[in-house]
Amino acid sequence: MKIRAFFALTLPDSVVRWLADHADTLCEFDRKTEVHWVDSDRYHLTLCFLGDINLNKVDDLERCARESLKDFTSFQVHINQTEFYKVNKGLSLIAALPDLNAELDSLHSVMADVTQEAGVDYKEKGFKPHITLGRLPGNNKFKSPKKWPSVDMFSLADSVVLFQSKPCEDGSIYTPLFEIPLKDLS
Repeated sequence: MKIRAFFALTLPDSVVRWLADHADTLCEFDRKTEVHWVDSDRYHLTLCFLGDINLNKVDDLERCARESLKDFTSFQVHINQTEFYKVNKGLSLIAALPDLNAELDSLHSVMADVTQEAGVDYKEKGFKPHITLGRLPGNNKFKSPKKWPSVDMFSLADSVVLFQSKPCEDGSIYTPLFEIPLKDLS
């Protein structure tokens, strides 16, 4: 059996509320009403999108992730920009993006290595760690503003979660399959 899966960081309620307010301000740029805005209770920071994987790979992913993350320390993520970008021919995103610092870059690389080590075929052309605020079809008429409203917030990266993603009529439903805490920052 195949499932859609991705590694992500969860976000605290305060960050989710702020991002929801930010997404509300972005609606003014959706003049053709093409954007499917994501419900704020589904916000997370995607580290690696694995796509469709065999369900039997979840145990291997967890074993490899626990080993690879056993000494990884929690850190602050600075979310400081909004961007529109094409993911592939069929999908574009409006996303809040974190500043790609050494810790986040390292965590992203570790999770990409975990997928390979667990035997999951992972390709990441053009992938950026991000928080999806809205989705559009790849072929759309969305016009990016010359200047996006400012974003400047911090969130603690203190655990990595493997989520299953089940597409449904009003967006996807995310089910955590396992969570691995990072070592305490203090």
